[in-house]
Amino acid sequence: MMEARIRTVFDCPVERIWAVVTDLENYGWRSDLSRIEAAEDGKHFVEYAKNGYATNFVITASKPPCRYEFDMENDNMAGHWTGIFTVAEEGTVLDFRECVEVKKWIMKPFAGIYLRIQQRQYMKDLRRALKDHGRA
Repeated sequence: MMEARIRTVFDCPVERIWAVVTDLENYGWRSDLSRIEAAEDGKHFVEYAKNGYATNFVITASKPPCRYEFDMENDNMAGHWTGIFTVAEEGTVLDFRECVEVKKWIMKPFAGIYLRIQQRQYMKDLRRALKDHGRA
């Protein structure tokens, strides 16, 4: 099992960050995605990377505006993501953790690096999206 964790502080209300992160309809701020298809049940969705590669998600916990969790799976990996949103003196702290099991042995040496790159890009995109709406 590979684990990647990122912690970032934003000068933005936790409710605003929660709204952006959990909105499955307004995903245009994500530089890695071409589209998201959300099921009507509100628990299942599919993210499509720019190259069309699909990853399936099932939301396992949603406690606004503090905790968001989901299971994820595609042909290359399966795992769990946890997002903790905390109000602190320095701002809103996001602590995101991904634990994945790589399905293809050839990808195992690169999985940790890939996850960390993805997490950094996500936070960069999120910071830009929040600045576009006033604060970050």
